[in-house]
Amino acid sequence: KRGPCEKYGENEEREKEASEAAGRFAGVPEAEEGSDVDSDSDLETEGTHGLGELVKETLYLRSCRVHSVVPASCFLRQGSDPELNLRHRGLGPQGAQALASSLNSNPYIKRLDLRDNGLCGAGTEALASALSKSSCICDVDLSENQLGAVGAQAICAALIANPTMQKVQLAGNGLEEQAAQYLAELLLAHTGLKSLDLSYNQLNDQAGETLGPALAENTGLTELDISWNHLRGPGAIAFARGLEANIFLRVLDISYNGFGDPGASAVGEALRTNNVLEELNVSNNRISAVGALSLGLGLRVNQTLRSLVVSRNPMQNKGCLGILKSVQDNPVSALELLDFSEIQVNREFDDLASSVKAVLPGLCIKTAAHRVEYKKELLPVFRSSLPASAPK
Repeated sequence: KRGPCEKYGENEEREKEASEAAGRFAGVPEAEEGSDVDSDSDLETEGTHGLGELVKETLYLRSCRVHSVVPASCFLRQGSDPELNLRHRGLGPQGAQALASSLNSNPYIKRLDLRDNGLCGAGTEALASALSKSSCICDVDLSENQLGAVGAQAICAALIANPTMQKVQLAGNGLEEQAAQYLAELLLAHTGLKSLDLSYNQLNDQAGETLGPALAENTGLTELDISWNHLRGPGAIAFARGLEANIFLRVLDISYNGFGDPGASAVGEALRTNNVLEELNVSNNRISAVGALSLGLGLRVNQTLRSLVVSRNPMQNKGCLGILKSVQDNPVSALELLDFSEIQVNREFDDLASSVKAVLPGLCIKTAAHRVEYKKELLPVFRSSLPASAPK
């Protein structure tokens, strides 16, 4: 008995035959006996649209029979809806192959959500072929699909071939250092990609050293979420240096990694030079008071950062004071949110915070004792990660 990731490719010949049969069906339909040749233009338009829907359904249903999978009713009911949501459907590699063969027959789909479908590398390869040719789909979510290096290679190659793609989510796919090479190639080659989610993977030091130079050379990406990975040591430093040279990224989430004090120092250096980044999340990165002071050096001169989250770091009151003093020393600071949540501060910090807010009245400072609601609208990469009850 073989698993779903092992049976892919068994029915390629039958799939080809099914596609050809559907293609013949889509060609010239047979005229019914006694049908009226002269029809109104409205009826012609309606007939053409109906034929397109029929061809799409026929192709998909035949492909499902070939691969012995249950058709997804959502796809059959899609109509002109711009979003196709098939998350948590258990499609597997065979279901992905059935979908891929008819995906491009629907010109209305702009966003494709296939999160948590067990696609594995084989299913992703099948979808990649369709995505590389799509001129409509610009937003795709392939998170939690066990892609691995094989799937990462296939999807990155497809994205490079498709300049219309703008947003890609690959969270929770077990991506490691081997996949980082394909991701780096994507960053270097795709200038139209605006948002990339690589959170909840296993990208380590070596991955950071690969992705850092690619980030430095990237032109186009504005939002990057690489939280909940294993970037630390030399990899964290290399990644931060990539941020220093990048001139497009506006939102960066590197929380829940292991940057530590060396990584925080490198991020501080990046903030001294980078004049584009607006939102930065470095929470839970093992940054002590020493690292916080180094991070603060960049805040003394930075003029574009609006939101900085450093919560759940062991920097204690001393580190929080150092960051706040750096903001105080910067007369052109653009900061609107400083988040020190889960870090205990004392009266000295409160007094300094009052002084800073007198100079920067629009600044919101969050601490363990003072959870002031931040009412500014955050960009999507942060907004989507907030729980329903959390303030935006």
